[in-house]
Amino acid sequence: MSWLNSVRNVIPFVVKKETPDHLWHKCKGCGQMVFTKELEDNLNVCPKCDHHDRIGPKARFRHLLDEGSCNELPAPKVPEDPLKFRDSKRYADRLKAARTSAAETDALVNARGTILGHKVVVGVQDFAFMGGSMGLAVGEAFVRGVEAAIADHCPYVIFTASGGARMQEGILSLMQMPRTTVAIQMLHDAGLPYIVVLTDPTSGGVMAAYAMLGDVQIAEPKAMLAFAGRRVIESTIREKLPDDFQTSEYYLDHGMLDMVVHRRDLRERLATVIGYLTGSRQAA
Repeated sequence: MSWLNSVRNVIPFVVKKETPDHLWHKCKGCGQMVFTKELEDNLNVCPKCDHHDRIGPKARFRHLLDEGSCNELPAPKVPEDPLKFRDSKRYADRLKAARTSAAETDALVNARGTILGHKVVVGVQDFAFMGGSMGLAVGEAFVRGVEAAIADHCPYVIFTASGGARMQEGILSLMQMPRTTVAIQMLHDAGLPYIVVLTDPTSGGVMAAYAMLGDVQIAEPKAMLAFAGRRVIESTIREKLPDDFQTSEYYLDHGMLDMVVHRRDLRERLATVIGYLTGSRQAA
């Protein structure tokens, strides 16, 4: 045994302590490492650059609805694999994996509750569930959310986050575009507001349907909002697009949004808008 090995054997071995991965979060906006607890306390907004991180339904309900008022609506039952679709994997297997990962039944979750005393039904799309894609389950959940709002005689607020229609359901996913449009008309016939909050990212068939049909259109800062991709448009028109093209701020400047609201102000702003639209400002 060499002298070096004998010395190594005498020195007590100290186990290297590894930092758990969940303690830190790398911001997608500025690339800085942020303490996860600090990020969550700041409503999942980066305290260094103000980047609004994507959040799921449960976090959104917790930030938005009055404490103790949240009551999630049951997920609707729809045919799960109507086309028996298979690409590199079976669609049924993709659904199973998405449900395990996102801990949700599908990409749209509704809840009844109150926002600063105003009764409301809120729908939240979860981008973590197959890119928030719109299929039969999302379309049916949207209709159920509208029906719940009509039954409660209150506004329906939808938070969009989607890559568009779900390709594994083919034309059945595209049929959700007119279905949701009819549901919005039902809400209008009942004299109730439909409020849209666009979050990063919202695109494709969702952007071409219920995401742009709100009585009031709100967006979070610097959200990517689009129907077609930037490269597709540039190659079609053969022109260089502005750097801020397809952002919340660009849409606001061009009259396609009513307001861009920081997440910390969203609860109070929604309460104000609902109060004006329902004539119940005193409730706030």
